[in-house]
Amino acid sequence: MELTRRRQRRRKELLLEAFDALHYLLEPSGLITDILNRFGKWVYLTLFAIVFAETGLVLTPFLPGDSLLFAAGTFAGTGRIDVWVTVAAITAAAIMGDAVNYAIGRFFGPRLAARFPRLIPARHMEASQAFFEQYGGRAVLLARFVPVIRTFIPFVAGMCRMPIRRFWQFNIAGALAWVIVFLGAGYFFGQIPWVERNLTLAMILVVVASVVPILVKGWRQWRRRARPNGEQHE
Repeated sequence: MELTRRRQRRRKELLLEAFDALHYLLEPSGLITDILNRFGKWVYLTLFAIVFAETGLVLTPFLPGDSLLFAAGTFAGTGRIDVWVTVAAITAAAIMGDAVNYAIGRFFGPRLAARFPRLIPARHMEASQAFFEQYGGRAVLLARFVPVIRTFIPFVAGMCRMPIRRFWQFNIAGALAWVIVFLGAGYFFGQIPWVERNLTLAMILVVVASVVPILVKGWRQWRRRARPNGEQHE
């Protein structure tokens, strides 16, 4: 009887831990607040680790990316964390993460994808390959603004043997653009009363605003390709 009660308590604890983890994924501002309160300046290492894992490990596309940068920007805007240390930590993590992901894809990509199909979903790989084929090298830069695709594009670039020098150019440019846009948005707009009251909604709107132009452009290109040759010359 006592063993059954212990198991039930343990299940409840695990369920609560799962809800806490989900809360942090959906609202990373809570994660930053908790780390600041408990560990102080270790928050910079935490931001580095999350961004590095989200961009560098093909198994963790579920980690917060855009929303984490926006939330970090709001904290930097209020002075709770140093803006330049935050920019340096996140930019370094984004560049290093993509570089590691590219190296994994280049040297082990096909074997990993074939051996772990459940951990590396075929639908995500196919979407990333289509994105890469459509935009070429620019996909490394543009994918920074597309959740999930962002995690798989460097892996696919490595598998496709994209020239290293060209990859590094787009990798660095994309990391800088990503950090400037999302962290900058949080820094400059995070103190607006409406944004403070609706932080989660504001983060979603910023993500949608960054993704929509890429999707619209891709849809237009697909429409042009799908048209019969006769229609294209009309």
